[in-house]
Amino acid sequence: MKNFSRLMFALLLTLGYSNANAQDDNNPWQFSFGVNAVDIFPTGEDAPLGDYFVEFFNVNDHYNIVSSLSTVTVSKYLGDGFSLGVTGSINKIDKWGDAAVDGLSYFGLDAIIKYSLSDLLNCEKFEPYLGVGGGYTWIDDIGAGTFNGTFGINYWFNDNWGLTAQSSYKHSFEDYLPKHFQHSLGVSIKFGGKDTDGDGIYDKDDACPEVPGLAAFNGCPDSDGDGIEDSKDTCPNEAGLAEFDGCPDSDGDGVPDNTDKCPNTPGLKSLDGCPDADGDGIVDGDDECPNEAGPVANNGCPWPDSDGDGVLDKDDQCPNEPGTVANNGCPELPEAVKKALNDYVKTILFKTGKSDIKFESAEILGNIAEILKEYHRAHFNIDGHTDSVGSDESNMTLSKNRSQAVVDWLVENGIDSSRLVSRGFGESQPLMTNDTREGRERNRRVEINLIKN
Repeated sequence: MKNFSRLMFALLLTLGYSNANAQDDNNPWQFSFGVNAVDIFPTGEDAPLGDYFVEFFNVNDHYNIVSSLSTVTVSKYLGDGFSLGVTGSINKIDKWGDAAVDGLSYFGLDAIIKYSLSDLLNCEKFEPYLGVGGGYTWIDDIGAGTFNGTFGINYWFNDNWGLTAQSSYKHSFEDYLPKHFQHSLGVSIKFGGKDTDGDGIYDKDDACPEVPGLAAFNGCPDSDGDGIEDSKDTCPNEAGLAEFDGCPDSDGDGVPDNTDKCPNTPGLKSLDGCPDADGDGIVDGDDECPNEAGPVANNGCPWPDSDGDGVLDKDDQCPNEPGTVANNGCPELPEAVKKALNDYVKTILFKTGKSDIKFESAEILGNIAEILKEYHRAHFNIDGHTDSVGSDESNMTLSKNRSQAVVDWLVENGIDSSRLVSRGFGESQPLMTNDTREGRERNRRVEINLIKN
């Protein structure tokens, strides 16, 4: 009962120490419990006990072991591999070296500073450690202080549970308390780590401590399960590909859905993922002729050439009449027609010395009008000429009036006046000599000359 009270006192002291220190963020506390063995034989005492480590493993002859829970340790991680711990232990001494004794009680209360070798050995599960410390040990009613050296091993099954095996040499400072070894084997529990988001990764190692995540991403989430953590995933709620920063490419056209204007139809990168069936650079959705290449200006449709003259309607000033490229798609006045016009106009009869057109010339003028209507874009000069009979002034007036008479007749019969220019040259441009009758007849004339087609 007295030894049990001493153990309870040690536990209360240990718990009081534990509550007096702030917790670390990553399982700083270790609680170990198990059994211990006390060996008083091989500690360098005079014969017959022998030198250190003599019969160190002679469990049957020298180890004092009780079959119940006999040792409890609480330790706190300090940092850089160091921990500070307190151990309470009880035992019953029946073997004193080679001699037998009558059930002496054993009670120890020890403090230890441990240094873990796991970082040096690059081990996580297997954790050897060294320790030094001191304490007070009672055998029956005799007690004395001790200086302790320790070697131990923790083997961790996971972040919280493991096995601990430890051996300590306890050197007494008093002759009446023998130097001895104390060994222990037990179960250890690490606790005290903070895991705010409950993802099994302690806050100290959790890059996203308030959001449940995965160990592979240091505690950060991958909401869509595509193997790309959310912070690096442009589309965190849709499973995608690493090459597209976590975004999907539903149509497989190499353009991720988040930038693909046609995400369900394979298309071209240059057109933001939309198709262009006719290859004219206009996406099918905006192309009025998706299967025929055409310019943007005509909404993706080819320009028509209604009259088939090789000049597109957009450039054809006469889209419904075959023409020539040189005349912007309009028909050109053939030389034969030009000759016919001038043949007709030369036969127009005027009253002598006047500009009045004789009635019998109406058919001739009608033929001229039909030709001008056929070539409705052509512009003409109507030029009047006289012979040299009479004064220059009167001849000039007569030539102008006769050309104007022809213009007036044509306008009255459906020819646009803007297409006709009346000019008079008098006697200044004779075709032949005015010294003969034939020459004077040839010089009295009206000509039709093409200005432009």
